[in-house]
Amino acid sequence: MAAETLTAQSREAADADLRDPGLVKIRDLIYRISGIYYQDAKFYLLAGRARKRMSAVNSKTFADYFDHLTTRPNRDAEMRNLLNEITIGETYFFRGKPQLEALSKIILPKLMGLKSKQAFKKIRIWSAGCSTGEEPYSLSILLTEEFALKGKDWTFEIVATDLNDNSVCKCREGLYGEYAVRNLSPQRRQKYFSPEGNYLRLKERIRASVKFERLNLQDQSKMLFMKGFDMVFCCNVLIYFDGVAKKRTVEHFFNGLIPGGHFFLGECETLFGIFDQFRLVHFPGATGYLKPAPGEETGGAL
Repeated sequence: MAAETLTAQSREAADADLRDPGLVKIRDLIYRISGIYYQDAKFYLLAGRARKRMSAVNSKTFADYFDHLTTRPNRDAEMRNLLNEITIGETYFFRGKPQLEALSKIILPKLMGLKSKQAFKKIRIWSAGCSTGEEPYSLSILLTEEFALKGKDWTFEIVATDLNDNSVCKCREGLYGEYAVRNLSPQRRQKYFSPEGNYLRLKERIRASVKFERLNLQDQSKMLFMKGFDMVFCCNVLIYFDGVAKKRTVEHFFNGLIPGGHFFLGECETLFGIFDQFRLVHFPGATGYLKPAPGEETGGAL
């Protein structure tokens, strides 16, 4: 989500919003549906983004907009519009380089060794909360390069999910500006992108290995079908959840991983006090989590 600051001039208005029962109902409705929870100190963010949608549907008060979200014929569509408004992401290619280094140098060789005797050699990764696609496409580039060097008989699949419809559409388009590709070397830009006006279009061979879907991480029935992954990346998403939603979501990630699979959070995130069935793993410059294979103890650090 994009950063926003509260000015002294707007503080009084934010306090008034905090006392508005209509906005409180909207906050609680968003939490029940998506797991995203706005603390009182962040109410001004919710108020500002709700007002954008209120203007679009001609709602004059938070109470009226709450009715729009719960009783009007187009309530489901408007809730998706509001969720799109409050889940605007910001990312770029090859963000979190230490994690990607751990993947290519440590985790991938280990997984390939464990699966080397399988007839169908495939690596599956889930990018949860993929925003506009830079993370899963970075993974696609990395695995394309790694398998070209040491695993030509291997394939991979990346499933990338996000709650925001607009972000998923942008992912599928594969068109990026300078900000998104600023960390890429000239060689990678030339190899994997084609110029298109002031933008760069990701080439089809990189896009083909990524499957994008809209997914609400709090949709329990759909989360049950997210299974069989070797790695899960969920970076800077759980920070918007409260403790209950975090634990529920991480449990789904744990169940979705194969034994010996790895889970990565954002650089400043942790599972401490949330979920203890993963094993903390230390990599050079990064930390991750391992789903232990049967017989391995949990809770320790490697």
